[in-house]
Amino acid sequence: MHSTTALLRAALWIIIGEWLFASMGVGVRIVAAELSNEMIVFIRNLFAFCLVLPWLMRDNNVIQTTVFRLHVIRAATGVAAMYCFFYALAHINLAEAMLLKLTAPLFIPVIAIFWMNERVSLSVWLAVALGFIGVMMIIQPQGLDISPVIWIGLLGGVFTAVAMVTIRRLSRTEPTGRILFYFTLLSTIVSILPMLWSWQTPSFIAWLWLLMIAIFATLGQWALTTGLTLAPASQIGVFNYFSIIFAGGYGWLLWQEPLTWHLLTGAALISIAGVLTSRRDKRDTLTANPVVD
Repeated sequence: MHSTTALLRAALWIIIGEWLFASMGVGVRIVAAELSNEMIVFIRNLFAFCLVLPWLMRDNNVIQTTVFRLHVIRAATGVAAMYCFFYALAHINLAEAMLLKLTAPLFIPVIAIFWMNERVSLSVWLAVALGFIGVMMIIQPQGLDISPVIWIGLLGGVFTAVAMVTIRRLSRTEPTGRILFYFTLLSTIVSILPMLWSWQTPSFIAWLWLLMIAIFATLGQWALTTGLTLAPASQIGVFNYFSIIFAGGYGWLLWQEPLTWHLLTGAALISIAGVLTSRRDKRDTLTANPVVD
């Protein structure tokens, strides 16, 4: 059992982390007006690698691994999810983009069945169905035409789910520092080629925003990791959905994006479904740990 104090501290760290990720989303939205998605993803990864490298290299064993293939899968799916998420941030409401990222827990049970041979209970399937009802309320409030950006955002949720399951496999033998080292290194390498196709020289202001994006993402991941060391995901996973509140607030204040009834209702259903799926295994930290931001 975890004490009330530990749970409160964990919840606070999770909320801080989600505020940082929502702030990162603001930075992506602003800099996307000047730079391509490929540029933003590459420079975000490069800056993140430079930020964490001095800390990680204090561990002499950080490079040694016997599961390099899994690190490659984690990096490839993480970068793919990042492309999708950043593209959605640039083209739809901030809160909607954040919600699409948070659909990842809905895809995890399916991936876990085929990849990890896990058994999924009926209650989890019902929670997944509830979550997709919430998704439909957001993406189809006025008809059958769905924006391609929505599909890209949902695809990002699928990639995020695969990355989460890969981290679960990695965590059996790999320490957190090694997982972080290989992700930041490989994600930078993977995103070089697309960046070369669309290189633009950023302005001074854009460079500042790109640095802030990397700082927000790195500190956000650190805050979430700290929270998860204090309490299990099954008890604090609900606080991940504070990112919707922060993103909605930013969108309303900065871009006058409306908080409609179908968005709020869909967000509530997705949040409930995400919390329920995270409780399928109280030892599971996947659904409360964003891995691609």
